[in-house]
Amino acid sequence: MANALYDKGRQKFLEGGIAVLTDTIKVALATSSYTPNLSTDEFLSDLGATTVGTAQTLGSKTSTAGVFDAADITYTALSGSAVSYIVIYKDTGSSATSPLIALIDTATGMPFTPSGGNVSVVWDNGSNKIFKL
Repeated sequence: MANALYDKGRQKFLEGGIAVLTDTIKVALATSSYTPNLSTDEFLSDLGATTVGTAQTLGSKTSTAGVFDAADITYTALSGSAVSYIVIYKDTGSSATSPLIALIDTATGMPFTPSGGNVSVVWDNGSNKIFKL
């Protein structure tokens, strides 16, 4: 699989259900136990119990010409199972209604096994940043 946007997340962008600059956008880490289905997975609850650590909130968000970017994030003292996926989603306060936006599985250092230290997620500084619509 390659980095991609979830189909239902794209639909929510088109229908006004996701506003990345004003909504709370978070990043979850998921293990290989998660089997992504970009066509049908819709909410954070579709990941089941495959997440590692506490989801991090994106700050300093920007959107220019359809390109989304934000400040890099750090998971502190992260431990647990091997991480295979970075999942970006809109946080509504409930995993059953928090829409999935993007899946990243192809990045430097992926997959990785956290060993109790800090783990930084550094977004691409190229033309596509985090993702481009």
